[in-house]
Amino acid sequence: MLSPQVIQTSIDDLKNITRTELVVVDEKGALIARNSEEIEIDKERVIEFVMSPAASQAIAGLLYLKICDETEVMYVLICLDNSEDYTIAKIAVAQLQNLNIAYKERLDKNNFFQNLILDNLLLVDIYNKARKMRINVEVPRVVYLIEAKTEGDNEIQEILKSLFTTQAGDFVTSVDEKNIILIKQLENKENSEEVENIARMIGDMINTEAMIQVKVSYGTVVGELKEVSKSYKEAKMALDVGKIFYADKSVVSYSSLGIGRLIYQLPVNLCQMFMDEIFGDSRDELLDEETLATVNMFLDNNLNVSETARKLFVHRNTLLYRLEKLEKSTGLDIRVFEDALTLKIALMVVSYLKYLENTQY
Repeated sequence: MLSPQVIQTSIDDLKNITRTELVVVDEKGALIARNSEEIEIDKERVIEFVMSPAASQAIAGLLYLKICDETEVMYVLICLDNSEDYTIAKIAVAQLQNLNIAYKERLDKNNFFQNLILDNLLLVDIYNKARKMRINVEVPRVVYLIEAKTEGDNEIQEILKSLFTTQAGDFVTSVDEKNIILIKQLENKENSEEVENIARMIGDMINTEAMIQVKVSYGTVVGELKEVSKSYKEAKMALDVGKIFYADKSVVSYSSLGIGRLIYQLPVNLCQMFMDEIFGDSRDELLDEETLATVNMFLDNNLNVSETARKLFVHRNTLLYRLEKLEKSTGLDIRVFEDALTLKIALMVVSYLKYLENTQY
């Protein structure tokens, strides 16, 4: 049903235009909204009118009109008994009933898309409900997942709804308290650059309009409505993997996760076995902050000793000493590509295990 705020705004707008005084009550005569203090509410008369078959009725100088949801009376609108006010009251009834229909359609779509991404619908239900709600089933779509670092879900949703409209085939919803979902309809299934640009635009707009930092992830583009849940699951994985391995990135796509996606899907016991093989029992001692900074900088600079030393503000010989110390401890010479790759994977596994430890508490 419509909120009292929506009803109040509607009758206030009508009064500003026509100066017509209106009161809206529920089926038992309880006040919902009013723009007049002169019209008195008689609850017994309201109840009698609701029980009668009439759509409108004049009683003691007042006009009573039913506002219905299909055949059920939602509210009763009351105005003064004259022809001008009656015309405006009929317009108000039509407006509120149409607003209720639009609200119900939006609510139905919200439930539909929530159940769709969570795989709670049978295939036949997807097509039947989509047809009833006039949703195109065979157009390219992609799912974006937006997570705010601070509170502001309602504000973010309003910004997204102003940018992406249902008229364009887009839909904004959520399935939990943390994440907001945008199901975006696309013109071209193969345009990956467009998908990336939309993700960046979402982050920039929310940061500019609401001053809220967000992380945006997205799945792959799917060609049919029934595959939207696949894109959602990919976007969710991209968000989780991005927190672990790409914390500095504000936009993460499923297709760019690389080896991080593989590690994320490994069983914990295999990760522990791999760490024991590389570091033995001295993992914490070997991976101090200085060693981690050195290794990451060396890998980021494509195994270039001189460039790494310059960026770390250390002498070349100091850097070589650190690398040789690491080689003695682990047997890995990260100046060799294969050993560097092994250590890079090991450090990513360390990040993954630390993430699991932190999320358990």
